[in-house]
Amino acid sequence: VWIAVFAYIMVYCTKVVGIFTGISVDLLALTLLAWGTSVPDLLTSILVTLQNRGDMAVSSSIGSNIFDVTVGLPVPMLLRIVVSGCPYPVGADGIVMSIGLLVLMLAVTIGSIKCNGWVLNKPLGIMMFVLWLVIQGWTMYEFMKA
Repeated sequence: VWIAVFAYIMVYCTKVVGIFTGISVDLLALTLLAWGTSVPDLLTSILVTLQNRGDMAVSSSIGSNIFDVTVGLPVPMLLRIVVSGCPYPVGADGIVMSIGLLVLMLAVTIGSIKCNGWVLNKPLGIMMFVLWLVIQGWTMYEFMKA
């Protein structure tokens, strides 16, 4: 019950912020959703890294994102379809490119770790940061193009 109460309060606050700032409520909701799924992952990754378990931090960050995309997104949509009995329209502009980039980045990440002898160190951290910059650059490019 308390989760529903806090969810309602967050949705209400998001609407209020959207009205006062002029920012789309949809954009604010997606930002809140991203924070809600990323902050716990960040905290657990920091905790296991401080316990000298960097491998667990990396596998957690990769695994949690894969879980979010394969379970966190489709299950609520499937439940809505089952309950309402009608299809759920999804805007799919650029989805093939996004999924392709996700798979490519996953392969490059795992390949980088393998080429580094399955050891986490500063050069690998720099490589991960460069990969992050690539994905952010591509996202900004696609946003500006639209």
